[in-house]
Amino acid sequence: MSRSRRGGGRTRTPRGSAAKRDQVRLKTARGRKASSTRWLSRQLNDPFVARAKKAGYRSRAAFKLTELDDRFRFLRAGARVVDLGAAPGGWTQVAVERAGRGNVIAVDVSPMDPVAGALVVSADILDGSAIKTILGATERGVDVVLSDMAPASTGHRSTDHLRIVALAEAAFDVACRILRPHGVFVAKVYQGGSERELLAAMKAAFRMVKHAKPVASRRESAETYVIAVDFRQSGFEA
Repeated sequence: MSRSRRGGGRTRTPRGSAAKRDQVRLKTARGRKASSTRWLSRQLNDPFVARAKKAGYRSRAAFKLTELDDRFRFLRAGARVVDLGAAPGGWTQVAVERAGRGNVIAVDVSPMDPVAGALVVSADILDGSAIKTILGATERGVDVVLSDMAPASTGHRSTDHLRIVALAEAAFDVACRILRPHGVFVAKVYQGGSERELLAAMKAAFRMVKHAKPVASRRESAETYVIAVDFRQSGFEA
C-alpha cells in the first residue's frame, strides 16, 4: 500500500544577501523581553514554520518525523504507534497519515486537542500507572514508540542535556515494556556525552541503533535523534 509523503522532502533555506533581505526584523517591544523577541523573529523567519502552517501540521516538528521516516521507513501502513509527549500533535498527525487511522495512541501529561484517527491519552510517563494505561489501550503491544519530548529550557546547556536524557531514558523504559518483537524506538536526545549509558542499553535491546539529525532541526540546536530498530526483548508474541 502506497503512502503519502507530504512534506517529507528536503527544503533549502535562503542564504546570503537574498536571505537577509527577506528576513522579518523585529524590535524589542515595550513589555517584551529580548529573548521573546528573538524567539518570535526566529519563528517568523523559519521556513518550516510556514510549511507546517500551510500543510495543516500543528508544529514544525512534523517535518523532523517525516524526514526520519523517509530515511528509516518505520511508520509502515498498519503499524501500531505510541507517540510519547505528543502535544501539540505534529508527530501524531504524521503517524496517522502514514500508519493509518486507528493505529496511533498519543500520550501527554499536558492537555492536547484531539487528532482525527488517533487516541489521545492523558498520562505522565514518569508515573508507573501510565504504563498500565497505555497497555490497556494497546492490548498486545505496539510496533513503534516515538518520543520528541524535551523539558523546558533552562538556558544552561549541560543541565538541559541531562534533563532531556532523563526523559529519553523514561521513554526507553516505556518502549521496552510495550514494544512487540522487531519494534522500533525513536527518541530525541542532546549531544553531550551523558547519553552513553542509554545508548549502551538500547544497543543491548535492539539489533541496530542509529543517529540522525533532520534538516528541520535548527542548526544551532544540539538535538539529535536515535533510531533503534528490531527490538529483541519483547514479552509480546509477534
